[in-house]
Amino acid sequence: MESNSAKKLTLKEKVSYGLGDVGNGFMFDMGQIYLLKFYTDVLGISAYWGGLVFLISKIFDAFADSSVGAFVDKRKIGKRGKFRPFLLFGSIPLAVMTIISFTAPNFSGGGKIAFAFITYMLFGLAYSIVNIPYGSLAASMTQDSVDRASLGSFRAIGSQFALLISGMTVIPIISHFENVKAGYAVGIGVMAVVGVIFHYICYRNTTENVVGQPKTGKDKIPMSRLFKLLLSNRPLIALCFVCLFMVAASNLRTAVQLYYLQYNLNNTGLMTLLSFTSVGIAVVGSFFIPAFVKKFGKKKTFIIGLVIGIVADALNFVLPASVPTFLTLLSIGSFGLSFALGLPWVMVADTIDYHEWKTGERTEGVVYSSYSFFRKLAQALAGFIPGVALGLIGYVPNAQQTAETLLGIKSLMFLIPAGFNLIACIILIVVYNLSDERYNKIVEDLKTRNSTSLKSA
Repeated sequence: MESNSAKKLTLKEKVSYGLGDVGNGFMFDMGQIYLLKFYTDVLGISAYWGGLVFLISKIFDAFADSSVGAFVDKRKIGKRGKFRPFLLFGSIPLAVMTIISFTAPNFSGGGKIAFAFITYMLFGLAYSIVNIPYGSLAASMTQDSVDRASLGSFRAIGSQFALLISGMTVIPIISHFENVKAGYAVGIGVMAVVGVIFHYICYRNTTENVVGQPKTGKDKIPMSRLFKLLLSNRPLIALCFVCLFMVAASNLRTAVQLYYLQYNLNNTGLMTLLSFTSVGIAVVGSFFIPAFVKKFGKKKTFIIGLVIGIVADALNFVLPASVPTFLTLLSIGSFGLSFALGLPWVMVADTIDYHEWKTGERTEGVVYSSYSFFRKLAQALAGFIPGVALGLIGYVPNAQQTAETLLGIKSLMFLIPAGFNLIACIILIVVYNLSDERYNKIVEDLKTRNSTSLKSA
């Protein structure tokens, strides 16, 4: 393993890494926030088919992630590095597919459904080609716990910032056009182009300091064995299942929030304030991640964040719907969940080192793509559940909803996410066993082992 792991990261590197997730968000968030509503209200397919597009596409993406991760690990390190070139060359195809996903051709009903399936699956593949190397990049930048926590913090800030800008700007851009289709094309197009710029900044200003050369010839490990080895990585397995429920909760809320604002609060104009309040608070919370980690450790900080989010969601469901109560509790929950949404990226990087320490194989792409596989399954659930549930609770587009439908929307917005996060919290407490103290010992063992290998080479 080539290593310069002792090198401290500069603020410029940390900020640039975080900006990479701004680029990701400016394209990925379009699908999570706006695509289901675009499908039902503009493209003209049912909520059921819209949900099914999310379900099937995300399952396809999950397997695409595994293939991309395996490809990345086998790739030789070039002059631009092992992971960074994917940010440079993959961002433009990703931007193109983001825009195409939000076009509404004048096809038949079946043609529209087929178009939605094909375009969103291609978008998912393009996103995997950029996102898997981006996520793997963090583990190759440093093994220092504090720097890793900082990278997780800046990534969380970048992700939340992208969500903030996406929520505040896209609807106002669309509303400036009498033709809604044209509005979506311009709004989504602007976000995609800016996303490419942020990907380039990340590529330009980051370095890879801890990268293992791929094995050659008879030393290559079969992929089947690599994935079997992953099953012995208990911290990774725990994080994968925590992620499954936590990301499903977050994305479910994101997919339903426009419906909640329009029908439960009768205020779609609240989207900008909602984004500014909830995401702005989450950005502030992300700045506290390194300090909380230093005081409590990663696992306890993660648990604290989840508990705050669970309580806030439960109260929002029980209390009568009102704008002040909604925004106050959502802000409190967003502050806590900023820890829970930022720390997994740090902890997955730790499991990469744990995997190398336990198996002797450093496979950033495979480990990260395994985690991403579960994220995509979560996103599939989060996309499918509201599509099916809206039909079950009697949702009718652009019409007055019944009391039962309004309660169903409120449940999708708060109660189900709270339940998912509770399950994630229990798994984290019971199964995840990689403490900060143990991780630091593992890093020291790896340094000794790699130093001995270099001397004997």
